[in-house]
Amino acid sequence: MNYRTLGKTNFNISEISIGTWQVGGKWGSGFDNNLADRLLNSAIDAGVNFIDTADVYEAGLSEKAVGRVVKQRSEQIFVATKCGRQINPHVSENYTPAALTKYVEESLNRTGLERLDLIQLHCPPTDVYYRPEIFETFERLKEQGKIAHLGVSVEKVEEALKAIEFENVSTVQIIFNVLRQRPSDLFFQEAQKKNVGIIVRVPLASGLLTGKFSNQTHFDANDHRNFNRKGEAFDKGETFSGIDYNLGLQAVDELKQLFPSEENLAPRALQWILAHPEVSCIIPGASNEAHITSNLSTFKLPDLTQDQLDKINDIYGRLIKPEVHHLW
Repeated sequence: MNYRTLGKTNFNISEISIGTWQVGGKWGSGFDNNLADRLLNSAIDAGVNFIDTADVYEAGLSEKAVGRVVKQRSEQIFVATKCGRQINPHVSENYTPAALTKYVEESLNRTGLERLDLIQLHCPPTDVYYRPEIFETFERLKEQGKIAHLGVSVEKVEEALKAIEFENVSTVQIIFNVLRQRPSDLFFQEAQKKNVGIIVRVPLASGLLTGKFSNQTHFDANDHRNFNRKGEAFDKGETFSGIDYNLGLQAVDELKQLFPSEENLAPRALQWILAHPEVSCIIPGASNEAHITSNLSTFKLPDLTQDQLDKINDIYGRLIKPEVHHLW
């Protein structure tokens, strides 16, 4: 495992860490505590020391699993969670200091931790980024010893740029992958100037970049890759990075031609992200141990050549950029 510094937190975290949206479950299909424990322990055994979760993942069961495992380990494991998505209706005026403080305290209770290493606003409405009192709330929580650092999880580059105007924002979690390249245009350099850590989520475009999907692939009814392709349930950009599924398959077919002997493209997709030094870590999800093995096999591959990087970027520029670059 390789490690990088998470911005101004100064946490030394694993380049490939783990996100827990589907740990122990799979987007609403039920939660298996034993599976969650196995996956988290397997990741930690392999050197992962940063775990990202959220209060809404499996209605708090994910947070409970993370806390349970972390407390059983002797290693220092950094725990990041998120708050705000419980707010219903999910509008700016319902974001209040009292509500957010309550969510943080509930996350502490579920995890059983004395302090949260990182609490992140969970893709709040854009207007929230223009409300200083919301960000000041987390200074009070820090003074009370309930959190160590504040971060934000964003949908759009514009939100990320606005968020890092607040001095107490230590990290930004953002979608960035071969099929979603806009963050590297401007945001990365601005974040680096302010020593803001960058946490990359949806690195495999909801599995599309593994190269294992086709027109015949079936997704369960309760899988967001089935019901959220047009943003019916939440931001469209969270599913397949917001691109049309068939267009994505076309791009992946071209990627396969660059690596004809490799059946699984996931390690190459993660390599491409890590080729950007501004990135602090990637948080791919896992619903079985094979996913963890696949993600960490990234470190066994030879580095991408400049020619390969150029060809990957050309695929994005020709096929994907005209469709989605301006949207997020």
